[in-house]
Amino acid sequence: MKELYEKLGLFYLGKSVDEKVPTLVKSKDFTTHAAIIGMTGSGKTGLAIGLLEEAMIDNIPAIVIDPKGDMGNLCLRSADYDPEDFVPWVGEEKAQSAAAAWKKGIESFDQTVERSARLSRVPVTIYTPGSSAGVGVNILGSLDVPGDEIMQESDLFSSYLGSTVASLLSMIGETNDIQSKSYTFLCTLLASLWQKGEKITLERLIAAIISPPFSKVGFLALDDFFSSKERFALATRFNSVVANPSFAQWLEGVELDIDAMLYDENANAKVSIFSIAHLDDAQRMFFVTMLLNRYVAWMRRQSGTTTLRSLLYMDEIYGFFPPSKNPPSKTPMLLLLKQARAFGIGVVLSTQNPVDLDYKGLANIGTWFIGRLQTRQDVDRVIDGLSGKLGSEYSQEEIRSMIAHLDKRVFFIKSAHRERIERFTTRWVLSYLKGPLKRDEIKMLMHDQKVRLQPIKSEPQTSKQPKAAQMNNAAPSLEMVQYYEGVGNTELTPVLLYKTSLYYHNESKGIDLNVSSECEIVLEGDKRVDFTRAEPSDALSRRYPTVPPKQATFAELPSEFSRHGIEKLLTKALKDYLYTHQGLQMYRVRSPRFASRAGETYQAFSLRFKEELDVRKAAEKEKLTARYERKEAMLRRQLERAQIKVEKEESDVAAKTTDTLVSAGLAVLGAFFGGRSSSRIGSTVSKGTRIAKEKRDVIHAQEAVAELDRRYERLRQDLEQQIDLIDAKYSLENYTIEPYKVRPKKRDISIDAIALLWR
Repeated sequence: MKELYEKLGLFYLGKSVDEKVPTLVKSKDFTTHAAIIGMTGSGKTGLAIGLLEEAMIDNIPAIVIDPKGDMGNLCLRSADYDPEDFVPWVGEEKAQSAAAAWKKGIESFDQTVERSARLSRVPVTIYTPGSSAGVGVNILGSLDVPGDEIMQESDLFSSYLGSTVASLLSMIGETNDIQSKSYTFLCTLLASLWQKGEKITLERLIAAIISPPFSKVGFLALDDFFSSKERFALATRFNSVVANPSFAQWLEGVELDIDAMLYDENANAKVSIFSIAHLDDAQRMFFVTMLLNRYVAWMRRQSGTTTLRSLLYMDEIYGFFPPSKNPPSKTPMLLLLKQARAFGIGVVLSTQNPVDLDYKGLANIGTWFIGRLQTRQDVDRVIDGLSGKLGSEYSQEEIRSMIAHLDKRVFFIKSAHRERIERFTTRWVLSYLKGPLKRDEIKMLMHDQKVRLQPIKSEPQTSKQPKAAQMNNAAPSLEMVQYYEGVGNTELTPVLLYKTSLYYHNESKGIDLNVSSECEIVLEGDKRVDFTRAEPSDALSRRYPTVPPKQATFAELPSEFSRHGIEKLLTKALKDYLYTHQGLQMYRVRSPRFASRAGETYQAFSLRFKEELDVRKAAEKEKLTARYERKEAMLRRQLERAQIKVEKEESDVAAKTTDTLVSAGLAVLGAFFGGRSSSRIGSTVSKGTRIAKEKRDVIHAQEAVAELDRRYERLRQDLEQQIDLIDAKYSLENYTIEPYKVRPKKRDISIDAIALLWR
């Protein structure tokens, strides 16, 4: 029974205050987003961590933005509540009692250590942009060109461009004013560079501010709109930020790759926590905006789905999504609230008051968790902010009174997907709640992950000189373009450079892709050109002199370079090699038929196929549960009639028997089949013996209720068995992913450039 709600895609958040039954919410309900509101100490953090734990157990990944440092508690997990696991968090003296208390706490909410073990298998990473405490994030190394899904939609590109520019200006302390010349100029500059396909580093951005690649802004000449003096001043402000020694931390760490932060190489869920408590307000705004922009770009690459694909949780939204101001973070957040549902993405926001949320955002939030609020003014703001969303079940005065007197860890839940308001106590979370993590604690927790995830710094490597190479004083004369790198008495090694374009087309497989690449091969005098030794290079994109440096010496070339028409010979050999050895890597599953897209990686294909399986699994479960819902409704009606009969025989006895113990089967099935109340249906077996001595007709009624309760349990067991079969049927491990290659046609192979570089 304790396993069924997870198999049914339900999140177990706590227990109902009124009925003492599990409070269960369908995971897919979070695609219409949620808000958690409550004063400090109301239990918002515990509810949020419990919600994220449910997602992790159900293999749903999450991005967590953590301005306070509380959410790192998701890392404080123990598979079996061994006191040794608690020592780093509470010390040796308290470890035994803390472990025992936490195990007792989870068991008091009908949870087992097996559940904790499943949770412990999901990796959680704390990223600390601008700090070396956790895993670093290289967010400022480059401003990547948005994907086609952004570039080809004018409205989406405009909002993406605007929020990116606003975040850059916030980094240098300039307010977000879309009428300012700095804003307009930077929008024009970024748009110009992105449309050319340039990957913009900050160094490139500063240089482009001084010497932009255009002469007009709108209809005005560049210098008339934004003079060279003004551009230099703007570039200087960016340069001052870059020159700060602390800025180096923003350039270290992993790339901000949303796919890699949500899934591992086997398409299993991950949780990525971005801890920003150490940043100042301007840095927080800059980072959150950049992260949300990347998340929007990732979202637009996904296919549509009705299941919950991932969660975006932000703790303490205050200042990032206000109703009356327009900070850089507001545009992408509003875009997510409006569009994310179609892509199976749920946004969960936490705040102390709904006045922190923009009114346009309120209209896109389907589920509200409302905790205790201290002042009447705060309560009134909640009621006004929800503007009728609490329904007519209670009067406003009743709602005010209940909200003001809620205990700690007790919340109202009001959802567009539920029939009524419910008060519930949040369950005991599986993670240990220590409070905000300190820098050294994050450093300790992330030590191993930093070693594994962050790239190792290394000095740029130069090409090795061929062993025992014969050096000549004069540059060889060849029938091909030659470039030279070096001055004075430099010893130069020959490097073959080439640029190719391969066009892949297969209408039946939906392939229409042009792949360009640049490579280099370090040549050795005693060996022929070996194309298998080619390595990626951008050397052809640089500018080199075509006149050899004076007094330089030149290594020996392979003998084939002495042949007539060497450039044509190399071009033909390269084309033959590409035709024979190159191919577009593709993947497929034969049954059900499912093929990769052109250029799709194995990880991306695995994830997309898994999502397809999840959609099919959800559809089959919907059909199954629709069938069982009819059976459940029939049993419910029979139970109600049986209870009415008991009440007719003996009203006082009936009151005792019908309100005793509600079965777990009724609670779970009731939640899954639409959240119906189970308060009037229960098992009366526990009191049956005493009542049987009083009246025979009551005994018969009790036996009927007990039999119906047993039938309910059999229905539950049968449903669970059928769900297990569906889960097994759509498990990714049961399918074979086959790699194969699509070969280019010879006429579709183009050698765009070939040259010799003396390095």
